[in-house]
Amino acid sequence: MLYTFPELIALLIVICGIVLQTWFGIGFGLVAAPLLFLINPSYVPGPILILGTSLSVLVVSRLMLMNNQGEFSWRRIAPAIFARLPGAWLGALLLVSIPAWSLSLLFGVTLLLAVLLTWKVFKVQTTKTSLIIAGFFSGLIGTATSVGGPPMALVYQEQNRITIRNELAAFFLIGTPFSILALYLQGNIDTEIAMLSLKMLPGVIIGFWLANKFDGNISPKSAKPVLLLVSAVSALLVIGKGLSGWLGT
Repeated sequence: MLYTFPELIALLIVICGIVLQTWFGIGFGLVAAPLLFLINPSYVPGPILILGTSLSVLVVSRLMLMNNQGEFSWRRIAPAIFARLPGAWLGALLLVSIPAWSLSLLFGVTLLLAVLLTWKVFKVQTTKTSLIIAGFFSGLIGTATSVGGPPMALVYQEQNRITIRNELAAFFLIGTPFSILALYLQGNIDTEIAMLSLKMLPGVIIGFWLANKFDGNISPKSAKPVLLLVSAVSALLVIGKGLSGWLGT
C-alpha cells in the first residue's frame, strides 16, 4: 500500500496512541482521535473504533495465551459490557442527527471534560452500579466521538494497571463491535472508512510490539502528564475548528 504524507503522520499518531492504550488500558482514543480528526474527519469515529477493537483482540489473545487471568474478572466487567449496547445505539443516532460543526464542538468539549476529570482524579469505586453507568456513557460517547475510554477509566482508577489494561481490553473487544454495527446500520461505515482503517492497521501491530518491548521501563506517573497535555491541546484545536464552522454557517 502507498501512503501519502498525511497518512504517514496518521500512522505515527496511531502507533503512539496504541502504545499508550497497551500500557494503561486507555489513551488511544483520547490522544489519537482528535489529532486524526484534524488530518481527516473521516478517521472519527469509524476507523478509531475499528483500530481500537484490533488492539483489544491482541491484548485479550495474549492474556489467554499466557494464562495470566489472575488480574481479570469477566463477572466484574460484564455489567459495563451490557450497558454499553443501548449507549452505542443512542450514540449512532446522535451522530446522524447533528451537523459536522456541532459534532466538532461535542467531540472537543467531551474530550476536554474527560481530561479535566482525569486530572482531578475523582475517586469512584468499582461497583456494579458505577460500571453500568460508565458502560452506558462509554457506549454513547464512544460511538459518537470515538472517545469512550474516560468513563470506564474513572471507575477503574483504584485498580492496578494490569487489571485496568486487561478488563478494559475485554470491555472494548466485546462492546466496540456493537458501536461499529450501529454506525454501519446508520450508514456511517463505507468503503472509504474500511480503507482508512486497513491502511492504519500496521500502526496497531507496531504500537503493540513497541509497548510490550518497553513495558518494564514505563511509569504511569511519567506518561500521564504528557497524555493529558496532548489531549487538552488537541481538544482546544477541535473546539476551535467547530466554532469556526459554526460562525461560518
